Amino acid sequence: MSEVKTNKLTGTTTAGSISVTGEGNSTTTNLQQGLAKAWSAFSATSTPASTDSNNIASITDNASGRFTMNYTSNMRAAKAYTISGHNADATDVTTYSYGTQPHQDDDVTTSSAEVVTVYVTSNDSGISDTAINSFVIHGDLACVKQQN
Repeated sequence: MSEVKTNKLTGTTTAGSISVTGEGNSTTTNLQQGLAKAWSAFSATSTPASTDSNNIASITDNASGRFTMNYTSNMRAAKAYTISGHNADATDVTTYSYGTQPHQDDDVTTSSAEVVTVYVTSNDSGISDTAINSFVIHGDLACVKQQN
């Protein structure tokens, strides 16, 4: 088995675009397009406390179950990227169904996105702070002039 070590990959046609051949050699995927551009894992039972993240400068606590993730590097365009996530209460993960969603369309900008953590049971539903939160953002980052 061979091993390739490098500090930088550059496409031959477009510098930031590298195609990867998929299983069965029948499809290709753009490597850069397929990478998560930001993600965060944090606890929010009081003040949000990040356990780990990438491209998240800070998390603002707006209200119970409402948080704004502020990006270190901006996204290319507002509302032109996707956010997915999961949340859970550390004490009861069996009777609740949890989910996350962008708060409102206007709360998804190039520099941040507000998300809401929700729960549903057979008797109740609502918005609340939860101990376990994780989000991932896919889309294009804003173009940054590269220095040579």
